[in-house]
Amino acid sequence: MTDLTALFTDLVRLETRLYNVIGARLKAEHDLPLGQFEFLRFVAAHGTTRVYDLAREMAITVGATSKAVDRLEAAGRIRRTANPSDRRSSLVELTPAGADVLAAATPTVEAELQNWVGSILPAPVLEQLATSLTLLRRRAELDHRTDRHHSSNTGS
Repeated sequence: MTDLTALFTDLVRLETRLYNVIGARLKAEHDLPLGQFEFLRFVAAHGTTRVYDLAREMAITVGATSKAVDRLEAAGRIRRTANPSDRRSSLVELTPAGADVLAAATPTVEAELQNWVGSILPAPVLEQLATSLTLLRRRAELDHRTDRHHSSNTGS
């Protein structure tokens, strides 16, 4: 039987190490933190999006997301505008500079992932891993207890 605690530890440690190595390379080559890369990818994929939607996707608080958006806006990589449908929220979209840095950084991320994951696992295993992680992520996203705002509001 699989030791689920050991599996969890392996997932977390792998994610941390990959985040470190990819983040260091992105910062050195593109002056772009990995977290900002993830934000830019989401905005590029969704066009204009709400700060709230970014927060949900990244599983962080709206406050933390807003601060990250502030940094991206100060760097000229995204533009924030008032949401005409809801004055309490704002919308963000990529600027040309944001699209440029994303286009330059994407091959860097893909090369690192190929090096650390794609070159290690055979294609069928990689496909099964991708399918399994998607299934697990979807399950977690359906449970409000996994939301950052839920755990911070309950003190747990």
